[in-house]
Amino acid sequence: MSRILVVEDEESFVDALTVGLEREGFSVDIARNGAEALDKFKANTPDLVLLDMMLPVISGLDVCAEIRRSSDVPIIIVSAKSSELDTVVGLEVGADDYVTKPYRMRELVARIRAALRRRNLDTSGLGPPVPGYVERDVLTVGGLKIDFDSREVFVDGVLVELPRKEFDLLGYLMENAGRVLERSSIINTVWGLDYVGDTKTLDVHIKRLRAKIEIDPSEPSRLVTVRGVGYKLYDPA
Repeated sequence: MSRILVVEDEESFVDALTVGLEREGFSVDIARNGAEALDKFKANTPDLVLLDMMLPVISGLDVCAEIRRSSDVPIIIVSAKSSELDTVVGLEVGADDYVTKPYRMRELVARIRAALRRRNLDTSGLGPPVPGYVERDVLTVGGLKIDFDSREVFVDGVLVELPRKEFDLLGYLMENAGRVLERSSIINTVWGLDYVGDTKTLDVHIKRLRAKIEIDPSEPSRLVTVRGVGYKLYDPA
């Protein structure tokens, strides 16, 4: 039975989540503020964290960042904030997914199960999240170099740190450099066939990746958008 730590201070959501998740066979633990969330996480080591952003004592973003310093447990942010900036910030501090309130319980449960399955496929936290990822030791495209074994990326000779999903995304793009990749193909490969979120997550990761590999992210020359189709990593060769 998977253990879910629900971090939420609104009692109406706490009650609904407890009933809904337990009905689906999950074990539920509740934390009503950020400090309590960190204490319970350290004490009980849940399999997944459902995390509200606006919390008393310690904010949800700070809780997420603190958990990420020591664990790669799946974190799904559940928040009433729905702007792209809020989503970007949530993913930037290490969340795996972002769900806006109000939500449908069926969709939330589907995202939870998908996140848990992806975690089981990659228990080391190092390998690719889904089958179909053809690994190579080192791959170089233009000024980009990726080392799959050491999980290192170099941009024009400078080491750049990438979170796991950004690394997997860049790896897939580099292995298909020069080809136009449809959005659905990228999502299915990097996030998995069972991913049920919207495509905003891909757009956010593309934006974050451009900020690290482009000279001018506002005028991308390496990772370009092919309107109506998807994205392409430019191959100077």
